[in-house]
Amino acid sequence: MQAEKELAVALQEKTPQAALTELFLELKTDQTPAVVERIVADIDAIVRVVRFPGWQQSNQGEREVQKNLRKALLKYKLHKDQLLFDRAYGYIKEYY
Repeated sequence: MQAEKELAVALQEKTPQAALTELFLELKTDQTPAVVERIVADIDAIVRVVRFPGWQQSNQGEREVQKNLRKALLKYKLHKDQLLFDRAYGYIKEYY
């Protein structure tokens, strides 16, 4: 029970960049470039620029973040991996 509480607290304290890094490390395959830090840094920088308060409740905000996430993944030729996109967007929506 104590371990579960500690895990919950640790997850709440996780920074957005740490959460994305964890996701990309988890999904890394032989075909995924070993440039996780650069991918995460690019996504983090883009999201910090395009987001605004309440973007998660706005169609325009969601579209803008999704469009820019897809562009960031395209840079690393990962844009066709729908599972990666969906999971990364989920993390962005939760942590940003």
